[in-house]
Amino acid sequence: MAHPLRQRAFRLLFVGRTLSSLGDFVIPAALAIAVHHATGSSGALALVLACAMVPRLVLLPLGGVLADRHDPRLVALSADLVRCAVQVFVGCELIGGDPELAHLAVASAVGGIASAFAIPTTSPLVAGVVDGDQRQAANAAMAVATGVTRLAGPALAGALILFAGAGWAFLLDGASFAASALLLAVIRVRRVPVERRTLLADLAAGWAEVRSRDWYWTSLIAHAAWNGVAAVLITLGPAIAVDRLGGDATWVLVLEAGAVGLLLGSLIASRVRPRRPVLVANLGLATYALPLALLAVAAPAPAVIGSYGLAMAALGFLNPVWETVVQAEIPPQALARVTSYDWLCSLAATPVGYALAPLAAAAWSPQVPLFAGAVVVAAACLGTVLAPGVRRIGLPGPMPSPAAAEPVGAARCDSPPRGVLAGQQETVYPVRHA
Repeated sequence: MAHPLRQRAFRLLFVGRTLSSLGDFVIPAALAIAVHHATGSSGALALVLACAMVPRLVLLPLGGVLADRHDPRLVALSADLVRCAVQVFVGCELIGGDPELAHLAVASAVGGIASAFAIPTTSPLVAGVVDGDQRQAANAAMAVATGVTRLAGPALAGALILFAGAGWAFLLDGASFAASALLLAVIRVRRVPVERRTLLADLAAGWAEVRSRDWYWTSLIAHAAWNGVAAVLITLGPAIAVDRLGGDATWVLVLEAGAVGLLLGSLIASRVRPRRPVLVANLGLATYALPLALLAVAAPAPAVIGSYGLAMAALGFLNPVWETVVQAEIPPQALARVTSYDWLCSLAATPVGYALAPLAAAAWSPQVPLFAGAVVVAAACLGTVLAPGVRRIGLPGPMPSPAAAEPVGAARCDSPPRGVLAGQQETVYPVRHA
């Protein structure tokens, strides 16, 4: 079977998403430095980040409705253009040498709004250009690209900041969004027309698709728990690593092991097709309890580093497998809405973990929230075994083309369209799916 990267439409989508991902992983370091130079306040950075997070969370379900009602390609293209303009504006202001906090906050909010409409389009775009029996390979390729850009992005950011300044990092991100929009403009995407209803009816219909599948909503609970607990580890882990496990280098090695593990897990997902993919993936996510517990007892650094790499490999395996099952089992006319609820649950859990971790550590000790997080993530992920759908659901095979599918856009796919089954259906790593 030919790899989906041999298909022109997916190749263009893959390149565009990879460029955009690289730009996005350059931005965190550049944004922190830009806000620090503008204000000298860590509270100002929190404000700018919140300006992006809040509208993203609030508008995600609306983004799902819009992507289902209209062509997800056009929705994604429009969002990329908006984000391009935002990043170019911020870059120019930083290069000008007198950035204002209010401008950075407004730009962050606009970018957050655009991302709320862009996020739900990714899965429909992949489903619209890749046949059902090739989607796991396509999703794994996208995950591998994300892993590579996650490793390369910070290094590129450091080079840009050191030799050119933070403003040029934002201009690079703007250019990546422009390139992504250009590539989306020439892709042809299959889609299924959706009956027009009220906004509330569309939201309710999307939620009904989630609620009717025990394997889906139980997995979302587990994935949300994973995200919340991951925030606890990221919040409390650095201090323990620095103070008790050997210093700054230990925490850097933990993060690098996680990035490598994430990449390896995605590579494994491109070749392994388990008979019970959701079951296997959720059981793998339970391994995140290991680094939490080992950090809590200040285990030797190699054990913590290795366990975190293993846990992130499990995440790297889950994401493309989960995407493939979702694309096969959710009706295509509801895919963006269902995906938006997935993202909403996962993204909303992360700030909860950030908020609770320091409070619990101050009230008791860092060991208490770390142990509690280990219990929560293990129970939530292992508990999905109790759902019959989790034990039953399998990966899709080749399927016939649905009569209702309508191709839209500007460039043809290289292979004949095939549909998806209408039936039962991640960190920032946001583990969107974990």
